[in-house]
Amino acid sequence: MMKKLKESQRFEITLLLILMTGFCFSLSIFRYYLSDTKVFLFLNWNLFLAWIPLLISSFLVIFKIKSKFSLINIIAVWILFFPNSPYILTDLFHLKIRSTVPIWYDLMVILSYAWAGLFCGFISLLDIERLLSDYFKKPTINFVTVFFLFLSSFGVYLGRFLRWNSWDILNNPFGLFNDILSRIIYPAEHPKTWAITLLMGVMLNFMYLMLKSIRNQNVLKTVNEN
Repeated sequence: MMKKLKESQRFEITLLLILMTGFCFSLSIFRYYLSDTKVFLFLNWNLFLAWIPLLISSFLVIFKIKSKFSLINIIAVWILFFPNSPYILTDLFHLKIRSTVPIWYDLMVILSYAWAGLFCGFISLLDIERLLSDYFKKPTINFVTVFFLFLSSFGVYLGRFLRWNSWDILNNPFGLFNDILSRIIYPAEHPKTWAITLLMGVMLNFMYLMLKSIRNQNVLKTVNEN
């Protein structure tokens, strides 16, 4: 497994994300030590969920899944968990002044988790783009990427405001489907849904494009040096 990870050029970024995750965990544990409260320990579960899309896409890349049927089904599962990566950004809602811990420390805690989760999602999306490049042209992939990010924003809304989880598609599919369908059929009755989906979708697209821009510049620099 480690050999395949190194061969796929994923070792460095995976190691950095593991170290960042460890840093996040240490921040939450230290906060628990300072305050003797479990206020932000839930962030560890949220970050674990944010890792799932990266683990799925890494599996696809490392083991080079070529079967179209398997690829479609695994990407479908990936889509269900992908919103968990940007979801941690909304945990900033929990930021408020508390007597036991300075607010600046809580801000560092949430931002650290949010960045780690978001980066897991973006790296996994890069993986999905690379996999789709074997089957589609660049304009199609760009469209799919934008769609995934807006779909992810809608998923964040479902999770934050309606309290649906990724696994509720199995636990309560009819309730989930009813909430989604009502917002699609009667969009005017749910302005908050579409405002959040639109604004967060635009934000995530800009953030992802900036990350890709940095990546492309590094690739271009490497090519020029060689």
